[in-house]
Amino acid sequence: MPLAQAEGAILAHAVKSEAGKLAKGHRLSPGDLAMLSDANIQEVIVARLDPGDLPEDEAAARIAAAIAPDHLRFSPAATGRVNVYATVPGLFVANDTIVDQVNRIDPAITLACLADHVAISAGDMVATIKIIPLAVPEHFVEQAAAALRAGPAFEVKPFVPRRAALIATELPSLKRQVMDKTRAVLAARLAQSGSSLDTERRVPHSETAVAGAIAELTASHDLLIVFGASAVADPDDVVPEAIRRAGGTVEHVGMPVDPGNLLVLGRLGEIPVIGAPGCARSPRENGFDWILDRLLAGEWPSPADITGLGVGGLLKEIPARPQPRETAVRPRPGPVAIVVLAAGRASRMGPAGRHKLLAEFDGIPLVRRSVETALAGGKGKVVVVTGYREQEIRAALSGLPVTFASNPDYESGMASSLIAGLSAAGAEAVGMLVMLADMPGVTSEHLAKMIAAFDAESGGAVVRAVSEGQRGNPVILPRSTFASVRQLLGDVGARDIIERCGLPVLDVELGAAARLDVDTPEAVLAAGGTLKE
Repeated sequence: MPLAQAEGAILAHAVKSEAGKLAKGHRLSPGDLAMLSDANIQEVIVARLDPGDLPEDEAAARIAAAIAPDHLRFSPAATGRVNVYATVPGLFVANDTIVDQVNRIDPAITLACLADHVAISAGDMVATIKIIPLAVPEHFVEQAAAALRAGPAFEVKPFVPRRAALIATELPSLKRQVMDKTRAVLAARLAQSGSSLDTERRVPHSETAVAGAIAELTASHDLLIVFGASAVADPDDVVPEAIRRAGGTVEHVGMPVDPGNLLVLGRLGEIPVIGAPGCARSPRENGFDWILDRLLAGEWPSPADITGLGVGGLLKEIPARPQPRETAVRPRPGPVAIVVLAAGRASRMGPAGRHKLLAEFDGIPLVRRSVETALAGGKGKVVVVTGYREQEIRAALSGLPVTFASNPDYESGMASSLIAGLSAAGAEAVGMLVMLADMPGVTSEHLAKMIAAFDAESGGAVVRAVSEGQRGNPVILPRSTFASVRQLLGDVGARDIIERCGLPVLDVELGAAARLDVDTPEAVLAAGGTLKE
């Protein structure tokens, strides 16, 4: 409509002019119209509210105000949206009946939230309310608010820190280092909720020994976790029978979550006693996490709760499990693609315009030296990811048999370069060796040593370069981690993937070369390089 008729209307599209920008959803004032007229804008596309309509932000805010605010934080309404965040670590619990009721009032009103019974951290976004059009009838908003006031659509149940004890049974077949790792993994799991692993007791794998430890430790702990050296085979096996002998009750044995089937849930008075499945020795998510999270949030899962976990209970495989779902055939070694990251801005090189990758070592540009090292050190495809000063970097690699991957989003950080390199690595790659192009000390022998270690594990482990035990680069990521790489965002590398993937991590000692990168002019010169424009 013409500007003269648009006062009080709501912009349906953002409008830009030299004087500024008016956002979609903005209600036009006389001052706005004067500014647009001065910019020679003669008409705008707008929405006018019908009687009884509420603007999108007011509608979203009113719906959000109907949600009980316990342990929740609400963003200000903007563009018809209110985001909801947890203020404490805990368990997110959703009522799908109420959420569905809100979403079925009118398509203009949407409420999306996390899945039921998901563990969350403080600050996590747990839900969002979004009004799709620019306005919605007030009576629909009131219906949604009434549904949310009638009962909680969702809530955050804070974790209650507990003092935990680990009872681990011993058999000659169970290595001590496995028991040490189990203790470390369990302590890290408990720490996420503010709980602590106060005691570890290692006892023979017998009902009498386990029962004695349970009876003794309940006096000073409020959570007991038993790791048996042998898996629970039936309800009368060592761990459940030990709970009974200690005077406790076995609530349930087994659960329809894989991995995690062989869990035992019991109690001694009000103190939970969990017989952990073997998969809980790994940090990867499994059925033990689901039961532990509920207990730490103050819930007590009933047999009906546990047996109702089958839908969604098929979790990802843990490669380190002693009995994978398929017959234990380890993947044959295959080609390891080498991805050389050469897309970054070299921002620490200063304002003089010098690029570290074009600095020369023995008369050869560093980026070419690194790529030649990659070609000599492996047998798979070599991918070079370029971005900043792409033409010059590629010119320095002229004639080399490599695959180039362009990363136009290089300014966003390393994640985009990793994804670009992985996409170019090829479906046949069983692993991806990630190599930084600014590490002049890394040799082809180093790369060959790492690839040999990877092949020795049949592609089932992460291989990481270290210097005197300190982690460095390069690193080889197995194929099983590729999906996680594709989900990375921002200036994030592979460290989080390595720590959370649940795979063995093999450290290969490369000496000082594993930690020598040249990010500054001084570092280039100290490493023996010559700076170029």
